[in-house]
Amino acid sequence: MDGALWHQPSLDQDNVTMLKLPPYSPELNPAEQVWQYLKQHWLSNRCFESYDAIVDAACDAWNALCNETNLIRSITQREWCDLSVIF
Repeated sequence: MDGALWHQPSLDQDNVTMLKLPPYSPELNPAEQVWQYLKQHWLSNRCFESYDAIVDAACDAWNALCNETNLIRSITQREWCDLSVIF
């Protein structure tokens, strides 16, 4: 979790342990890694004619990525981060 205030009330339960991400650490957020990959490999260095063209390109990139489960796993994997010490 990124520590944003709007995330805390819904997850403030006795049986939930929150692990907050340090501020300004997008490299630790798997969603940021996925979007960075999409931008670098599918969406960068292109001129789009319209907003709909941008949406279509983003959807095409997303759909192609969804078929590549091993790629998603490798993008979001953090070998240097051992979470076993937390649990």
